[in-house]
Amino acid sequence: MKISIDKSSKVPVYLQIADQIKAQIISGALPRSSALPSERALAQILDVHRNTVVKAYGELKSDAWIESRQGVGYLVASASTEKEPVGESGEGVQMGRVNWVNEVADKYLDMEKTFDDLFQRFTDESHFSLGSGIASREVYSSERVAHDIAGLLTGSGPSQYFFSPYKGDRFLRQKLASFLGTKGVKASSGEIQILSETNQALDFIVTLLVKPGDSVVMEEPVHPDMYRVMELAGARILTVPVDEDGMNCDVLESLLTQTRPRLIFVNSSFHDPTGCILSLERRKKLVELSSRYRIPIVEEDAASELVYDGDKLPPIKAFDTTGNVIYIYSFSLTFIPGLSLAFVTGNRDFVRALSYLVSVRLMASDWMTQKLLGMYLDDGSYYSSLATFREIYSGNRDLVCQKLDALAHLGVRYERPRGGVYVWCRLPDGVDSKHFINRAYNMGVTLIPGHVFYPYKNGGRDYIRINYSYESRERLACGMDVLHKALEEELEE
Repeated sequence: MKISIDKSSKVPVYLQIADQIKAQIISGALPRSSALPSERALAQILDVHRNTVVKAYGELKSDAWIESRQGVGYLVASASTEKEPVGESGEGVQMGRVNWVNEVADKYLDMEKTFDDLFQRFTDESHFSLGSGIASREVYSSERVAHDIAGLLTGSGPSQYFFSPYKGDRFLRQKLASFLGTKGVKASSGEIQILSETNQALDFIVTLLVKPGDSVVMEEPVHPDMYRVMELAGARILTVPVDEDGMNCDVLESLLTQTRPRLIFVNSSFHDPTGCILSLERRKKLVELSSRYRIPIVEEDAASELVYDGDKLPPIKAFDTTGNVIYIYSFSLTFIPGLSLAFVTGNRDFVRALSYLVSVRLMASDWMTQKLLGMYLDDGSYYSSLATFREIYSGNRDLVCQKLDALAHLGVRYERPRGGVYVWCRLPDGVDSKHFINRAYNMGVTLIPGHVFYPYKNGGRDYIRINYSYESRERLACGMDVLHKALEEELEE
């Protein structure tokens, strides 16, 4: 298949590609049912962006010149592409489909196997899930949750309306203010905005602060959902490496002398994916840099309560005397799995603007989750459940580390986390994590490859992230045994 592109032409490149493929189909040069190159392969041949080929194929597919089949790829259509006439006369009017691939903005055309595809594998109960970041199912029993929900549904008072205002349930916000007090953070209920999850919170924050072309600073590695929010906002991502003490503040300070980013994003406690914790010294240093350069810090926290060795550190927000720190806290690892809830606190003026944006985009927020959490915070059961989570997770961590120690002779390396739910594991030399996780999946265990945690995909190919929060101890042990076997097979090839 020969295609020539004239980049000086006024005809869009994707249409040039589509028109030439169509001409070859009509002429018979491309027989019916013959295979076409993959999107990636054709993009490389023509030296164009993959989305350009996606649009070209989308154009041909919408007009029924080609078709796609699961596991096969793109083929020249086997049936006639003539359009059926419509209307009473049946003359001159053709049925046409909207080419949605072309209508959707390029930045939303993520045709790669995304983190979401990998993450969703954990729902397959036939596999041992070491890739999810979900709370344990062993703390809040289904019987207890069902009983408490029934109590809320039959209770009297405002709860019977099954509705929470856009700012969040007032009672819960009062309890969250008390919860923040246990972490050394002073905030009133009016300085708290409740949201469904960290991703949503960051999306709203970025909408308020970041314009296309702005620079933002993020740790590297960093969770894919976090940097994708920045990418979709049109931000330029500047990365700062993470070591055993968290974000490298020396590198950050050097960066701040050269550019003025709109914000600094940091995952302060038991960082995802590395499991490291930002040291006390660096927490204070970040606040000092934020004050000196007048740059907001967006602090993400889901695991600060999950400390197994050593002392719990206050969040960066606890050292904030200028109001420069925006604090996102998520209950994703310490509450009922599937009932997602997060909140944001910060400067009152900022939270007021955030609440206004939420009111425009959301008429109401999740009523049931807010009522449950408010009740558990009020009666103290949430705090006692944290001890149970810590007991389960710390035991799971010990098991995973023991299993990884047994792989040291194969070249596996890792740092034992002091808390949280992740182990950042380095594979033996020559083992590509992207290839290895597919072998592991075919053998029955799900993992996340390291490269997805790098915004520019320039690292992590020799790392995997192991999660130990979701599976039971028994299934976790089985999953680690499968990982061991998969790695041995990988090294034998």
